[in-house]
Amino acid sequence: MTAHAYPGITPNALDVDVTDDVDRLYTDGITARKGAFTTAWADEMREDIETAFEEARSRQDGAVGRGPNRYYVEIHPEQMRGFVDLVDHPWVRSVATAVLGPEYKIVELGFDIPFAGAVNQPWHRDFPSPEETRTEKRLTSLAFNLTGVDTGEDMGPFEVALGTQFETGEDFKHEMFPARETFGRYEERAVRKYPQRGDISARSALTIHRGTINHSQASRPVLVLGMDGPEADNAEQHDLAVTRGYWEALPERVRAHLDCPVVDELTPITQKHTIEGLVMGDA
Repeated sequence: MTAHAYPGITPNALDVDVTDDVDRLYTDGITARKGAFTTAWADEMREDIETAFEEARSRQDGAVGRGPNRYYVEIHPEQMRGFVDLVDHPWVRSVATAVLGPEYKIVELGFDIPFAGAVNQPWHRDFPSPEETRTEKRLTSLAFNLTGVDTGEDMGPFEVALGTQFETGEDFKHEMFPARETFGRYEERAVRKYPQRGDISARSALTIHRGTINHSQASRPVLVLGMDGPEADNAEQHDLAVTRGYWEALPERVRAHLDCPVVDELTPITQKHTIEGLVMGDA
């Protein structure tokens, strides 16, 4: 196994060999698996996203702005029919284990939707770099993304500045937003991603990135699955929960990684992970 793997993890401990993916996460800050799911599965995921979005927009703080005409919503696992398919996928399990260790936890399930008229976001990371990443160059969390549509050039594709996940961010505003005068260095490293339905990516949320202008009339929903290693504390920003019946029906190896309360009745999530610097876009 690559030297970047979590201590003690060997290829025979994983469902699939993800050595190259782990190396890419440590060099580029992002990797992907093409065709991990069928297009029909992705279409069903989009249906669930659209249903959840309509519900979230009907109540205060159910959806939060991540820029003009761009929203983020967090959901419970039961709101996604393919949740178990996703978190129990061999590639997802293997990447999470290889990077975060065998005790990784699922802490976030949500989605981002840029609609027609969404503008460039400022270059940013999703939270400040933790001590382990700054001093040991070790990743302690991952974000998996799945698109609900076949991404085209005019749809505001995701843009990532490769290899920026280990910048300390000590000179960033709120340790998340690089100064505008430094944007050129991220544009030089920038790569646009055009995922298709069924593809899945994994990235460090510390890798500097942004959503771009959506010139089309179509929305571009993207699912977000967040995972933490044992040192990370991102669960504090999220409110996942499952009902007792749903919990009991889950495979044991999914329950082992699901870090959330088991409740009698679900409460709609009021979003806590707001990112104020994104509200206005790249103004």
